[in-house]
Amino acid sequence: MKTVAELLKLKDLDHQHVHTIAPQQMVLDALKLMAEVNIGALPVLENGQVVGVVSERDYARKVVLKGRSSIGTPVSAIMSSPVITVSPQHSIEACMGIMTERHLRHLPVVDDGKLLGLLSIGDLVKEAIAEQSDLIQQLEQYIRGE
Repeated sequence: MKTVAELLKLKDLDHQHVHTIAPQQMVLDALKLMAEVNIGALPVLENGQVVGVVSERDYARKVVLKGRSSIGTPVSAIMSSPVITVSPQHSIEACMGIMTERHLRHLPVVDDGKLLGLLSIGDLVKEAIAEQSDLIQQLEQYIRGE
């Protein structure tokens, strides 16, 4: 199974750039950015370090359901923290296990304290399906004696 580093290299150019937000920015800013670039979560960076992740789920549960305002609420008030991260050396399988166990949909990739990327559950499922498809093709070729 591939590593996180290999998966990040395979992401198309539009999804290799990681959009981030600062903890003091307003929730409305995060929502606008997520809508603009069609993503569901943003790593929260402070002094170059990942201090949280803010997602659509955080917005729904911690702003809408609690009657808060997205204009006057800072990202730090609703972000998920502490952050669970992975390194580029982690396997896709290990990431899937972390996401399943912790009920996460997004996983920041950090190396030496630097944010390298953000994996979504969709990224991991897509890779798992591709690997299974390759294995099926290899087995079919083996059965046919090719």
